Amino acid sequence: MSIKIHLVLLLAAAPCALAHAEIVAAESVYADIARQVAGPSMPVSAILRNPAGDPHQYEPSPSVARAVAGATIVIENGIGYDSWIDRLRADTTNPNQQRIVVADLLRRRAGDNPHLWYDPGAMPALVRALTEPLILAAPLDRAAITARAEATLASLAALQSRVLVLRQKLAGTPVAATEPVFGPMLAALGLVDDHARFELAVMNGTEPRAGDVASIEDDLHAHRIRALITNAQATDTEAARLAGVARAEGIPLVPITETLPPGETYQDWISGELAALESALTPAPATQ
Repeated sequence: MSIKIHLVLLLAAAPCALAHAEIVAAESVYADIARQVAGPSMPVSAILRNPAGDPHQYEPSPSVARAVAGATIVIENGIGYDSWIDRLRADTTNPNQQRIVVADLLRRRAGDNPHLWYDPGAMPALVRALTEPLILAAPLDRAAITARAEATLASLAALQSRVLVLRQKLAGTPVAATEPVFGPMLAALGLVDDHARFELAVMNGTEPRAGDVASIEDDLHAHRIRALITNAQATDTEAARLAGVARAEGIPLVPITETLPPGETYQDWISGELAALESALTPAPATQ
């Protein structure tokens, strides 16, 4: 079941509109889930919501700082991905501000893969953590908030079921990526990725080891990798070169993004990426 709620880009429409929001999410993926649960009971805004930008290079503006400081509920990823939001929260004007850190909900620690929205358990945990603070802030809307939370959990359960079905079909398949963005989903699907060190170097903007580059390149040439996952929002010379190698070898590229595309729900976004990955890893039927 898919709940079609279009993401309203408040920052793009009016730079100071964010200052009046009561729920501020650092990332658009969390804002979308918050909006599905909150509905009209409480406005929601996202800070990182540009699908063409690199989230790792983000610098908050003064208007964003005011919005975070005055928010009723702040949602953040945690474990270093959006550490700038903690600095902004230090100036909060709301002594009752509620903070929800997705990494804490999943018991993740510094050093773990920070792209937590690709963990199928992240969004159900967020819905459950968000529901009670929403009800406390809007007690007259208890029934409606509870109903929306249950509907959102149902749609997320359907997505989790799809992941389990794909895991039965694809587990053990060797893949690689130019960055570890999709890592939590690869683990959930049981896919095998032996090039984590190369991917981490690319994400951190450091020079990959020559041996790591040679290893992933050799696997591409030998077709020991069935698909290469690329980050459509990041530009890196080495990653682009490897994508060229995969393309020349006829190995499918599966582009993913770090930011929710405008006009899509989280559920639709992940479903589309899963469909692209399944298509890339499913052999074409033999011709007679």
